[in-house]
Amino acid sequence: MNVYQLLKFNRYLKNHRIKFLGIWLLHKLNKRYLAVNFDPVMACNLRCKMCYFTDENYVRKLKGIFPEEDLERLADVFFCRALKLQIGCGTEPTLYKQLSKIVALGRKKKVPYISLTTNANLLNKELIRDLVIEGLDEFTISLHGVYKEEYEEFMGKASYEKFNNALNEISNIKKEFHNLKLRINYTFNKDNFYSLNHFFDNFGKFKIDVLQIRPIKKIGETEYNNFDISSLSNDYDAMIANIEKECFTRGITLLANKSFNSLTKENNLSSFIYNYTYCYISPRHFWKKDFDWKNESFNEFSKKINWSKDLLSKVFKSKEQMLELESKISLNYDIIE
Repeated sequence: MNVYQLLKFNRYLKNHRIKFLGIWLLHKLNKRYLAVNFDPVMACNLRCKMCYFTDENYVRKLKGIFPEEDLERLADVFFCRALKLQIGCGTEPTLYKQLSKIVALGRKKKVPYISLTTNANLLNKELIRDLVIEGLDEFTISLHGVYKEEYEEFMGKASYEKFNNALNEISNIKKEFHNLKLRINYTFNKDNFYSLNHFFDNFGKFKIDVLQIRPIKKIGETEYNNFDISSLSNDYDAMIANIEKECFTRGITLLANKSFNSLTKENNLSSFIYNYTYCYISPRHFWKKDFDWKNESFNEFSKKINWSKDLLSKVFKSKEQMLELESKISLNYDIIE
């Protein structure tokens, strides 16, 4: 399954009524439509300066490891409805000892696309191969700097050598597993943005399939707290245009805002369905409040909260009414292939 084509389709299909009608039908027919996002451990091995793991007050609240004995039940309840399983959403999943088992359960439940988001510093040849053999479709690697000094400065406790070694091992195994994807997520601020001029000089040798360029966001009282990127306004569009050309030449899918003005777009029509397809799970959170997932099935709980009725009601709401609803802005970027 090409999840990026699906995202692109969602972005260009503007009619929310059709989208919600489709989701309602999928729900009624017991088909897949959820994006299951799973943080199995609430911890990280790094202290990236733009991340809430440098916010001491926030980190105190991030506790917990998902019990191994509950993985089978989790898969029974959620994975059968998952269109995509994203392992690692805001923490570091490679700290979880049973990571390969999660992937294996996802494949057992026939999840069409399984992705792992990681800083890559704990990945090695053996773990990479194990994850791919179990059924992983994509490695999504976080990056906050192009050069060694910049990378290690922004990604506290990280090793540039380990990062490059992981990319090299993934590139090598892609020769054997041709459908495996390698995605890089580059988070920029005013101090690391211009390094993108040399991104392909440093990382062009790796078999990258997807590159996301995304701006810094405030996610807590982080060590790096300069969120003003207004100084980049005159150069942003040209930079992205150059990266777009390079990505096209290399066959890389680019996820980025093509214009600086669109970075701060307040309303995103593609995000209307976000709250109805996004399913977050962690040691402390299970999709919806009051969901007794160890004793209730997905369908039983959905029926209890009138989920089907709620989905169908959105088919009859106007765009203006939808804009009044609280919804996270998601997919606020162009998908350029």
